[in-house]
Amino acid sequence: MEPNKRPSYPDLKGKVAFVTGGSRGIGAATCRMLAENGARVAVNGRDAAAIEGVVRGIRDAGGVAIAAPADCTNGAALARACDTVHRELGDVDIVAAFAGGSGEPTPFLQMSEEKWRSAVDANLTATFLTIHTFAPAMVERRRGAIVTMASSAGRVPGLASPPYAASKAAIVMLTGHLAKEFAPQGVRVNCVAPSAIMNDRLAKVPEAKLREIAAGFPLGRIGTPEDVALATLYLVSESSSWVTGVTLDISGGRIIV
Repeated sequence: MEPNKRPSYPDLKGKVAFVTGGSRGIGAATCRMLAENGARVAVNGRDAAAIEGVVRGIRDAGGVAIAAPADCTNGAALARACDTVHRELGDVDIVAAFAGGSGEPTPFLQMSEEKWRSAVDANLTATFLTIHTFAPAMVERRRGAIVTMASSAGRVPGLASPPYAASKAAIVMLTGHLAKEFAPQGVRVNCVAPSAIMNDRLAKVPEAKLREIAAGFPLGRIGTPEDVALATLYLVSESSSWVTGVTLDISGGRIIV
């Protein structure tokens, strides 16, 4: 969707957002769109140069952004990032827990314990630690919106690696559990579950194969990071003020559940 045709959310102006995995792909698109709507954005990731590129782009466009690097599987590192965000931008109103990965297909019987733990940590543990770090202050202030990142791999068995699929399915359940727990304190928790999204890996796939993949979706195309970012903005805005505990399948018409 062209920038001048995107919906706007005036209620996001001035709010502080922390986006994990914000240095590239879906996370970066989400950072940019939040900033376009007036939010002050803390861009999280592990690649300092990539983070700085997103921050610079937002600032050049007139937005407010800071770098908040941290390994999201490290609780102490996240706590330091939280302190930085609070000191430089203020109280966090929005958390997009998007860090993750390790979805490359690997047969179960070839899966080592190390690879299993690494994938679960990169996805499920990172989501747990991110929310565990930022939610207490949101609950205390009785306001805030959290969006987690699942995947179509966690909705139906497919080609993704078993620990990736299992951790993404667990994120769906964690989201519902936290939505119920935090609702009395006014904090909403929702989840997005993308299917095939154009990324660095897909960009290397031959054009004929990309057309084949796109043809598998009723809408006839592969998703973009902006498709997921647009859904995320809706879920963190007041337009979804009576929505919590949902998992939104962003799958081009290939309905998973």
